[in-house]
Amino acid sequence: MRSFSYERAQTPEQAAATVAGKPGAKFLAGGTNLLDLMKLEIESPTHLVDVQDLDLDRIEETDDGGVRIGALVSNTALAAHRKIRTDYGVLTRAIVAGASGQLRNKATTAGNLLQRTRCPYFYDSNMACNKRKPGSGCAAIAGFSRQLGVIGTSDSCIATYPGDMAVALRVLDATIETVTPDGAKRSIAIADFHRLPGSSPERDNVLEHGELITHVTLPKPIEGRHFYYKIRDRASYAFALVSAAGIIAPNGATRVAFGGVAPKPWRVEAAEEAISKDRKAATAQIFSGARPTEENAFKISLADRALAAVIAEARS
Repeated sequence: MRSFSYERAQTPEQAAATVAGKPGAKFLAGGTNLLDLMKLEIESPTHLVDVQDLDLDRIEETDDGGVRIGALVSNTALAAHRKIRTDYGVLTRAIVAGASGQLRNKATTAGNLLQRTRCPYFYDSNMACNKRKPGSGCAAIAGFSRQLGVIGTSDSCIATYPGDMAVALRVLDATIETVTPDGAKRSIAIADFHRLPGSSPERDNVLEHGELITHVTLPKPIEGRHFYYKIRDRASYAFALVSAAGIIAPNGATRVAFGGVAPKPWRVEAAEEAISKDRKAATAQIFSGARPTEENAFKISLADRALAAVIAEARS
């Protein structure tokens, strides 16, 4: 690990301004992803701004019946919160499906959204990776790609977003609140938060340097049965080959977002109306334009089977 300076922030505005003023600075919260990347010298921040003292660790109900979640709420606290378990069951299920209990105790809501890909070529500094070193190439495209993306990818990167929580947030239409380096507030729809790689895969999301997530807001609860299916190579502590966050209303209307298949949680609202009528046609629409490799083409049919399982359980 390389040397770095460190300070503890007193306000969100101060934290944002400090990081923005130092090109090599980063925020530190739970550290469950950043510290690992620093040990491997994939991330080498010159200055860390610790935000753990900020008053961002509460879950509050909003005037319109929704919920406002502080950026520093731990995954454990969020999943266990009574209103989240009762009214946003898909979110509790997604969080509990991720990582281990020890990591969930430390990982934060904002940090979970910001976690970086687990593509093995990103983690191997001997391999070409445009996400780690822009312009170096993507060794994954011609390499071992079973775990990697089938849609939303580009000629520069086929890495996937690895998280579970954000897939549930996508199906819930969450909004991410931030404070910008100049102290202004910004709201970003979860659909617009994570970026597709295009020709600049080093940028995972739309945040400016120094922009700090302060809250995640959920709209009022969506009536229906909530599901989260995670298909992986082993039963625990593994990232998804395919995951499906679903909400099925009493009238059969279905929302679904997929994880493990793209550089961001993947949801195509235009296809959802067809799910209850013709699931396979809807799946084909959701994955229209997919560019799988020979090793991961199975993910598309696996996603269809995951959706079939969600529908079958809702009808049981």
